[in-house]
Amino acid sequence: MTSRLLGHVNLGRAVLALGMCGAAGGTLVAGLVMPFVGGAGLAARSAASTLTYLPTPLREEPLPEVTRLLDRNGHQIAQFYYQNRQSVPLSAVAPVMRQAIVAIEDARFYEHGGLDLKGTLRAFVTNTRAGGIRQGGSSISQQLVKNIMLTQAESEQERAQALVRSFRRKLDELRYALALERKYTKDQILERYLNIAYFGAGAFGVQAAAKRFFGVDAASLTLTQAATLAGAVRTPYDTDPSLGDEHRDRLRTRRDLVLGRMAELGMIGKDAARTATAEPLELHLSPEPGGCAGSAHPFFCVYVEREVLTNPAFGYSRADRERRLQRGGLTIWTTIDPVAQRAAERAIAARVRPRDNQVASETMIEPGTGHIRAMAVSKHYGRNPHDRDLGPSTTYNLAADTAHGGGLGLQAGSTFKVFTLATALKQGMRFGDGFSIPGAYVPSYGYRDCSGKAVNDPNTVIHNAGGEGGGGPLSLEMGTWQSVNIFYMRLEREVGLCDVVQTAKSLGIKRADGTPLHEVPTFTLGANEMDPTTVAAAYAAFAARGRYCRPMAVTAVVERDGTRTETPPACVTALEPAVADAVSHVLTGVFTKGTMRGQSIDRPVAGKTGTNNGYTSAWFAGYTPALAAAVSVGDIRGSYRYPLTGVTIGGRYYGAVQGASLPGPIWVDSMRAALRDTPAYGFVPPDMARFGGGFTPGLKEALEKQRKKEKKKREAERDKHDDGDSASASAQDATDGAANGGEAASGSARTSPLAGGGRTTPPAPRAAPAAAPLNHSTTVRSTTARSTTARSTTARSSTARSSTARSTRGTPVSTGAHTAARGSSPRAPLRRGAGSAPASRTGWASLAPPRAAPPAARPAVRAAKTQRAAPGRDTAGRAKAGHATAGAKARRAAVRRETTQHSAEQHSTARHGATEHSTARHGAAVPPRRSHAGAAGSGHRQGRSTSAARSARPSGSGHRPGAAAGKSRRASHGGRPDRPHR
Repeated sequence: MTSRLLGHVNLGRAVLALGMCGAAGGTLVAGLVMPFVGGAGLAARSAASTLTYLPTPLREEPLPEVTRLLDRNGHQIAQFYYQNRQSVPLSAVAPVMRQAIVAIEDARFYEHGGLDLKGTLRAFVTNTRAGGIRQGGSSISQQLVKNIMLTQAESEQERAQALVRSFRRKLDELRYALALERKYTKDQILERYLNIAYFGAGAFGVQAAAKRFFGVDAASLTLTQAATLAGAVRTPYDTDPSLGDEHRDRLRTRRDLVLGRMAELGMIGKDAARTATAEPLELHLSPEPGGCAGSAHPFFCVYVEREVLTNPAFGYSRADRERRLQRGGLTIWTTIDPVAQRAAERAIAARVRPRDNQVASETMIEPGTGHIRAMAVSKHYGRNPHDRDLGPSTTYNLAADTAHGGGLGLQAGSTFKVFTLATALKQGMRFGDGFSIPGAYVPSYGYRDCSGKAVNDPNTVIHNAGGEGGGGPLSLEMGTWQSVNIFYMRLEREVGLCDVVQTAKSLGIKRADGTPLHEVPTFTLGANEMDPTTVAAAYAAFAARGRYCRPMAVTAVVERDGTRTETPPACVTALEPAVADAVSHVLTGVFTKGTMRGQSIDRPVAGKTGTNNGYTSAWFAGYTPALAAAVSVGDIRGSYRYPLTGVTIGGRYYGAVQGASLPGPIWVDSMRAALRDTPAYGFVPPDMARFGGGFTPGLKEALEKQRKKEKKKREAERDKHDDGDSASASAQDATDGAANGGEAASGSARTSPLAGGGRTTPPAPRAAPAAAPLNHSTTVRSTTARSTTARSTTARSSTARSSTARSTRGTPVSTGAHTAARGSSPRAPLRRGAGSAPASRTGWASLAPPRAAPPAARPAVRAAKTQRAAPGRDTAGRAKAGHATAGAKARRAAVRRETTQHSAEQHSTARHGATEHSTARHGAAVPPRRSHAGAAGSGHRQGRSTSAARSARPSGSGHRPGAAAGKSRRASHGGRPDRPHR
């Protein structure tokens, strides 16, 4: 007690002496400006009285520290901070850094007891002579007190009070410094000071400063680096190296002062100081961005930030949650998977550009946990130049709802039909069950929302895709695969609108803007605005066999003291597993028989397209047992004002964007890449005892009628293809015959301008059997006429050749009755009868490789291959099949011998009769159709085009809207351009 009082007396004397010096010099040393009221004696007596009883040390709250976000593998993806700080123990600070800070700020730090009167007087004299601050007047303990007050200030007023220059504040600062000296050791005080001090350039604490200035840890600082940081502490704003060369020059001057002071105190040698002074600053300013703008995955970062700020688990109020995020020094483990994230970003970037007004967004979610594995948007995150509304960037997280930083969402289209499907299966509907639908439908009765209110809409007419079709019977599967609007409107009425809404709600469906769902008849057609995260989570529930899990971005939170809190998934059983399995069974057909036919990721997959009415948005949502995802596309300027028709996206023209034309391919590419290292698992098969055995009245008959219609269409396509081959082959074989010494018919030889002076022999017409009726079909007449005319040299030979082609094409000829005319091509196909497959080519045709069959003819090609492979077939049989290569010379000789057996009279008669028929047919009965060459080249022809012309059109580019252009776009983009709700 005596020693403590003695210390207080000594301290009082010191302050009295200090006050007297101030009175004599008119200034109080080193910033201790004490306004003396009533003279120095009064000030001294007040100070001595105040210092007699020391306060308890300042309440030290944890210093604000950086909160880090980690991906699922533990790699940092973002950080949040109020002050960029990472506290470290004194042992993690290089010894030279400790020496440098002591040398320039408080050389007698380890000798005094909180107030260094000798050091203060010396600093006063030194600074007065230099005309500026060269040495610190306050002890490190006093500076620590000031920094604590600043750090704990919650408002600008509190910060101003902590910085005000007054005798009272300096006196309080001194009293708290003495209290700290009693509570902590010198090393503990120095450690706290190094962690709290601001070094400039946004770096708080020595560890953050070392990283910011030099890109190293505090433990690895060199002499020059340590002296640089120590010099920045006194005036961190004036020496901020990130502000330009002038500030860097000041920082170097401060560094050299520190080096000189260290040499003066004997901490380093004078030679070492001179060497270090001659070195440049060698700064390596590494960015330490805070917030989501500096994140590698900014849109996911925004989702996590909003989740923390809105989740009561992180604090009682938003202010508490924000303080914890910015100051808490948390380590937040998130769900994002870098592989899936890259897959989503690349798939979107390949098809949609940041500068496009149309925006694509995708979210991937793991079934059974709700973990968000990827969240990508086609635009960059941030503000556009000059703060324009439109441009390559956006601050909206368009993959999420408004609660997580997103926009108002897009109408989800036919992706909502899955909720009606699930409701129907839940209520007892079976595979194969269905009903007949009309060509148009008015929801005038039978619809009630969940409050019991009738919500019928007698003023709305619902059509099937593009208003096409006259209705007919459809099963549950067919209505889903073809995404038939009227079928699902009727189905929704049968199962109950409210039941469908309740199913959707149980699967987490809610509007993106947070308002209640619109319970209207078109609910099943996706009339509500949604976000990809919500839709992906709902579809993930089907993959998880009915287990719905709330979308989840955070798996664990680690406090600064190492305490770890796990965040379990929030899941409920929304559907019976058997019902979910049945839904998956139906949705797999979308890829094999429906709107996504032809697109696959080479593993079991299910999903549904969605194209909103008027093409205001397009969607695809789908899943595997391991991953679910949803993709949306819409115009950022407003989906209703700017529909997705006649647009160029990613450099590619779309007449109308549908779910299968743009969102579908994005989904396919991203899922294939995201799952490349994941084993392929199948879905659980449905319970056929419960869901099998359904019946749709009239469906069997309708399907049989459709099959016959398609069969006739295939035959017509096959005839068109075969006759086109026949015409072109006849002209080619004529040239081949002349080259091989074949004889020409008398008077038929002509000189062709394309022959370069040589002679060609056009084939003579073939005589048709007298009893066989001529077929006047015009299906492929233009193709044959065009092929023949291109190779003819006179009007007469052209007419004769047209007659030959038609006689061969339209007349069923038995293989036994076939006779080749002199000079004619034996390459025309033989027919066994009307409607049968074309007979095998013979003669010279067997020497040419077979032409690629069109899709409709491929089954016949496979059948022919099977016959060729059958045992016991001889060489002649293979030659009749049109694919033998051996014995070619013998066959050519046989053809020539057969040809020479005909008399000139018979040949002339047959030729003359055929010519008369051809002339009459061309001139009177059927005028020739115009050439298709123009249509194939331009893509604007409104009439019917051949398969060759359609295939010649460039895919997805430059066609104006219309019938022909629509067909071209349908081939390129996977569906009709006028199909709403697909």
